[in-house]
This record gives sequence, structure tokens and C-alpha cells, in this order.
Amino acid sequence: MNKDYSSVTEIAGDEISQEQLDRLCHRYYWSGQYCKGKDALEAACGTGPGLGYLSGIAKNLVAGDYDAKILDIALNHYKDRIELRQFDAQDMPFEDNSFDVIILFEALYYLLSAEKFVSECKRVLRDGGYVLIATANKDLFDFAPSPYSHKYYGTVELNELFSTRGFNVECFGYLSIKEVSLRQRFLRPVKKLAVSLRLMPKTTQGKKWLKKIVFGSMTIMPNEIEANMMPYSPPTPVSLNVPDRQHKVIYCAATLV
Repeated sequence: MNKDYSSVTEIAGDEISQEQLDRLCHRYYWSGQYCKGKDALEAACGTGPGLGYLSGIAKNLVAGDYDAKILDIALNHYKDRIELRQFDAQDMPFEDNSFDVIILFEALYYLLSAEKFVSECKRVLRDGGYVLIATANKDLFDFAPSPYSHKYYGTVELNELFSTRGFNVECFGYLSIKEVSLRQRFLRPVKKLAVSLRLMPKTTQGKKWLKKIVFGSMTIMPNEIEANMMPYSPPTPVSLNVPDRQHKVIYCAATLV
């Protein structure tokens, strides 16, 4: 039976925290630097919040998602502005050597086989092409896995996943735990306890009340982000050999060699 990922995905029009919006913007601003003048593909694009921004930077942009219900929201918003297709990131319907950049944000852990995804990236990418990953950092002590997830990858695992399959790997950290609000820092042990006792809500709607407690006021997730919605600073390079325990988000840029 196909899973309904809309219950665990932030949807355009939903209430989200300002931190979530900043994280959303930051990962697309970061990826935009790799996409300038390139042929780019975003897999698992969700409702497509970054597609309008990337389409103004890339030479050509194609995107898609596994979940038809989620993809319909992107289709209704972008119309014919961007080529959108339903597909599985583990079996991409594209010709060999057809893209310079492949993006997969906050979705690697939903794949049954990350190895199949990497093999598909090797096939679809041109030499010197990039795979760009953003993922929640599993190595934080209060990490809470998402329902439907199979396996999370930290810096060490990302390096192994890509470097053993013909890629050079760089990893970066974004949003230091030292920079979050006092309220968040105070509540981290409470979150850890809730995770341990399996009391965390399973859906995005169920987590909304919890986010209001942790983050305070909420904002609306846009259909598409724009440039300069937040101040951008490059993410911090981190070691590939030891788990990163200082950042909430891990980025990976894997270059096909």
C-alpha cells in the first residue's frame, strides 16, 4: 500500500515556525549556488517551495515527488512554469548523463534504499555533477525520527554512502544548537524524554501545538520562497569522520568523479 506522505510533510498554507521557514529558505539559497546556469533536478520536491527560486537561477529545472496528492499542490501553483513529474527517487525516469545537479531535501530517510538512489544519481548525473542533501541531524541527543522513515544519515554515514560509490563528499552544518532560543534549550531534555517514551506526535498537525509551545508564534508556509526572505550565511564545514553534535541540520554536497 502506498503511504500518504501528506500527513508528515509541511504543506503550503500550513502553519510553521519561523525557524522552519528559515531552514526552508536557507537550504534553497545554499543549493542555488550549485545550480547557477546548470541543468538541475529536485526529487521529492513536496509542494515545491523552492522551485520558483531555483528556476530563476538554473539553466533548466525539472522536479517531482513520489506522492501524487502533494505534487498536485505544486502543479496547481506553478502550472506550466516548471516541468513537474511524479516519480520515485530510487527509479528516476530520466536519461543517462542528463543533469548537473540533483537535489534531495529532507527525504533521504524516507527511501527504502538510499543505495538505489545514489546509483540512480550516478546514472543520471554528468561527470562532475552534484548531489545535494539536506537532512535533520540524527546525532543530536534529542533527535526525533519521522514516521515512515527507514534510516537517517549523519555526516559519517553520508560520507560512507557516497564516497564508496564514486563521489567526493563535503558536509556542512546549519543552525548551531548554541544559537537557538533559551526556550528551545530549556525544553530539549523534555523533548528527549518524550522521544524516549514515544510520546511525540506522529503527524505534522499533531506536532503543531508542540511547536507553538517550543517556538511561540507561527507563520504560514509559502507556495514558493523568494530571494532575501532571510539573511543568508554559508553553512559551516564539518568533519566527515566523527558525528556532528552541534547543528540541527546537515548538508551534504557529493561530487561525481
